[in-house]
Amino acid sequence: MAFYTLQDDTLVLRCLVQPKASRDEISGVQDERLKIRITAPPVDGKANTHLIRYLADVLDVPRSHIALASGDTGKRKTFRINGIGTLPPALQAFEDTPP
Repeated sequence: MAFYTLQDDTLVLRCLVQPKASRDEISGVQDERLKIRITAPPVDGKANTHLIRYLADVLDVPRSHIALASGDTGKRKTFRINGIGTLPPALQAFEDTPP
């Protein structure tokens, strides 16, 4: 299983999030999830909001196209990103990354 699934024009992205990192970055694939490090703390939804902004910038989509499908309070999160029919170039480098 890959860290993503494409369903029509929706990208389902499975992530493993590390909050309170020194910088925002996609650091690879771990346990079939895209590992994302973000600087925001995991307090009062700040990490989720920050992560959605970061994903919107990286994937070049409006924030309104990104919805948190599961994992509101955990490190393992699943996002549904509407309006994407193919894997974005920013994520293609991680497609064949070994675990």
